[in-house]
Amino acid sequence: MGMQTGAHIVWDWNGTLFHDNDAIIGATNAAFAELGLAPITLERYRALYCVPVPKFYERLLGRLPTDAEWTVMDATFQRHYGAHRDRCRLADGVTELLAGWRSAGRSQSILSMYGHDELVPLVRGLGIEAQFIRVDGRTGPSGGSKAEHMVRHLAQLALSGVEPARTVVIGDAADDARAARHVGAVAVLYTGGSHSRASLEGAGVPVVDTLGEAVVVAERLAG
Repeated sequence: MGMQTGAHIVWDWNGTLFHDNDAIIGATNAAFAELGLAPITLERYRALYCVPVPKFYERLLGRLPTDAEWTVMDATFQRHYGAHRDRCRLADGVTELLAGWRSAGRSQSILSMYGHDELVPLVRGLGIEAQFIRVDGRTGPSGGSKAEHMVRHLAQLALSGVEPARTVVIGDAADDARAARHVGAVAVLYTGGSHSRASLEGAGVPVVDTLGEAVVVAERLAG
């Protein structure tokens, strides 16, 4: 797309552009079963989920998982998520929203904590890769915060003229807001993914119920 001079959106993937709640709950419950924990509902998941992920498990176990427990639970989650992922689809209206933002001469990218080597072919297979000037997934161990990944992502975007002050992060987790703040960007949080509205409202950024609303707010925030 060349050099960018206008507003930029950094999209989250899981629970934002990619509607994978069912796969997340199925994989989470498979991981819980490894420790003998009872299954969790989507509502309870959304009320308790937090990053880093071991803290989420602490809320349910009453303690942090041991390193050995975390390794088993994470491997179980990833295996079961991969098995269920192919039944998931883009969130409603995503294709049109991405095309509209790009056709207006603005840029967008993806930064996800989903593994990079799995994210890129998934985005490509869903036919939307061309809408983004960059697609970055997590490299390194899972379970951490997005903030340092956002630093690297914005540094690469700077090569295309993207400015943090005109960048809006759209995601479904309070960690997206923290990551945006860490690099001098702003955020809009979406209630359709991993967090409840009540937990998102504590992040101190706009909270919306649809991705269409998120884009409207992003346009206003990025000026």
